[in-house]
Amino acid sequence: MSNSDGYTIQLSKDKGRGIYALRQYTAGDVIFEEAPLISAQYCWNAAYGYVACEHCLRPLETAETNVRRLTNDGSISLPYLECCPTQEWLLRQTIMCNCGVRFCSQDCFVKAMSTYHHTLCLGDQSDNPDHPLNKLIDAWKQMHYPPEQASITMVLRILAYIKQCEQKYDLLMQLRDFCFDVMNEETGIFHKILGDNFSQQIETLHKLTIAAFPGEDFGNYLSPEGFRCLFALIGRNGQGIGTSPFAMWVQNVSRLSMPDDERKKVDKVIDDLYDKLEEVAGQFLNSEGTGLYCTQSKINHSCAPNAEARFPYSNYIVAITATQDIAPGEEICISYLDECSLERSRHSRQKMLRDNYLFICKCGKCEAQVGEPDLTSEDEMESESDEGADAGADEN
Repeated sequence: MSNSDGYTIQLSKDKGRGIYALRQYTAGDVIFEEAPLISAQYCWNAAYGYVACEHCLRPLETAETNVRRLTNDGSISLPYLECCPTQEWLLRQTIMCNCGVRFCSQDCFVKAMSTYHHTLCLGDQSDNPDHPLNKLIDAWKQMHYPPEQASITMVLRILAYIKQCEQKYDLLMQLRDFCFDVMNEETGIFHKILGDNFSQQIETLHKLTIAAFPGEDFGNYLSPEGFRCLFALIGRNGQGIGTSPFAMWVQNVSRLSMPDDERKKVDKVIDDLYDKLEEVAGQFLNSEGTGLYCTQSKINHSCAPNAEARFPYSNYIVAITATQDIAPGEEICISYLDECSLERSRHSRQKMLRDNYLFICKCGKCEAQVGEPDLTSEDEMESESDEGADAGADEN
């Protein structure tokens, strides 16, 4: 499939579908932007008070409020407040549903109600711990602690989309277009959700989900195998979404022209705030969730990617952006792993990719390191041991 904007989706023998450039891109160019088919905020994010639009994940607090909350310091005052992406006038337009969740605009509220929220809205039962949906979410939170990389909220949202969709067949076909198998038949690699450590969790979540949607079949997604496939679909295709009014304020301030002495002062303020944020909140700084993107999901992985996913509008719109020059005909690749994981050994990277995405990476970086021993450092081995003890906590 070709695209007039400069890329094409093609099939290859060894990788399946991929996206290839039709024209020259230079570092910093936006290759395409896309809204998700379905997205959701993580359970623990909402529980910890990360206020964001229920639909598009736009933060619903100013940069100053954000950094005050995360540092537990109400005395902090930010300069250049005009650089904040969340202005007070925008917050006055927010809409709160009678179940307590908030939306950044009437448009997001209407979209949510028409596609999934009518099914998931708890009304005055939002604080009832015995409500089936609350029992399911609580069970998930007891099994999975932050940082999350998948969430039962995505499972619920997919099911609600199916229930409310008038064109159910078309939506089910769109979902089937994502990779959702729990096993790669060519390599015999199984997704880690089939592991013994996660099987009891899946069974518990399955029963609670059936109780939350009695009498529904959702295109077989509530069968035992279909339910596992649903988690595999999210785990293999979900793109993490992170929005932060403070981070956007930092980016906007960095683009301002100012005298060198003023720049040094501002940089010192920012550095001190990040030190304090790390001390108090650790790495848990963003309003985070995950989304299923029809086009983005077709981009293959590389441990030395030439593009990355960014969120320039402080909401769920992803922009696939070139990080280096890309020639016509060259495959556009992103990393499925975070920056820290990319610095780990070839053995560790490939283990994560096998467990989560069911393939053996043969990118240029992995092929160049093929002679390295299949060993990990002590830190990596300890991390992987911890991961095995809490299987399923990292679903993406």
